[in-house]
Amino acid sequence: MGPTIPFQTVPSVEPFAIVAMLVLGLALVTIWSLVEIVDAYEREALTVFGEYRTILEPGINFVPPFVNKTYTFDMRTQTIDVPRQEAITRDNSPVTADAVVYIRVMDAKRAFLEVEHYHNAVSNLAQTTLRAVLGDMELDETLNKRQQINAKIREELDEPTDEWGIRVESVEVREVNPSKDVQQAMEQQTAAERKRRAMILEAQGQRRSAIERADGDKQSNIIRAQGEKQSRILEAQGEAISTVLRARAAEAMGERAVINEGLSTLAEIGHSESTTFVLPQELTAMLGRYGKHLTGSDVTEGGHELESLPFDAETRDLIGLDEISEIVGEIDTLDVDALDREVPVETDGVEPAARADADAVEESEAE
Repeated sequence: MGPTIPFQTVPSVEPFAIVAMLVLGLALVTIWSLVEIVDAYEREALTVFGEYRTILEPGINFVPPFVNKTYTFDMRTQTIDVPRQEAITRDNSPVTADAVVYIRVMDAKRAFLEVEHYHNAVSNLAQTTLRAVLGDMELDETLNKRQQINAKIREELDEPTDEWGIRVESVEVREVNPSKDVQQAMEQQTAAERKRRAMILEAQGQRRSAIERADGDKQSNIIRAQGEKQSRILEAQGEAISTVLRARAAEAMGERAVINEGLSTLAEIGHSESTTFVLPQELTAMLGRYGKHLTGSDVTEGGHELESLPFDAETRDLIGLDEISEIVGEIDTLDVDALDREVPVETDGVEPAARADADAVEESEAE
């Protein structure tokens, strides 16, 4: 037989110590179950033996130990992603869209008692509402009226979620995408529209350029016409003045011719045998004019001046004195600025009477 191993005895534990340890552990567990701490942004629904009791507010709350159960609700704004949904618009165009829903728990009791998993409930309701809203609109409206879609979805979600104690703060549709075939058609339409606008802009540019060129030609023609008109006016004025000067010279020469002819007649009368002479009034006036022309003063007799009588109507018409006076008056009162505002004056139509007198003088000189 081998060596014998001595038997070692285990020290005995006092029963009191074991009981004390058990009582201490039970006390700790009871205290832990008795106290419920709630965060500031949370609310908790308390049930005792499965029966709803109350909503625990933030801070330290005392609850029945071992028989209670709490359900936590986050009172902050929460985000729910709505999965991408496929829908057919009112004009039979397939589209896909997704959205984001922002909700907040307003009544924790109703959210606990009225609905199970309110997150899933709001998400499913938002999906069906999104499809329904897109189905009631045409394709162009789904692409252009994003705010109207958001408002309509939120309006549809408000009524059922209010019964759950949930408030829908906002809904945002992130994307609305038509099918690939529709996208290609839209791209072709956009390209055609851009091409049409480019052609319109080019046509407008050409039209504006043509208008500007026409305006430039018009202004140039107006300025050239004004210059020609002014030139014709000045030329006509020069001819008129020259005609008047020639007429005045002809008047002086005609008067001398008449006086000389009268003197010649007197000389012939002096050689006559008759002693009685009857002199016309015009001849008396000629003698007065001749004496004034020779001496620089009127003819006097016995200290009294001999009045030179004016030409009668027949003599004035013969030598054209009235027409010459009218021409001189018109030239003196000629308004150049007024002529500029009138129709251009043709040179051939200036003062026919003055031109006739000038031609008569030229013919007399030539003879």
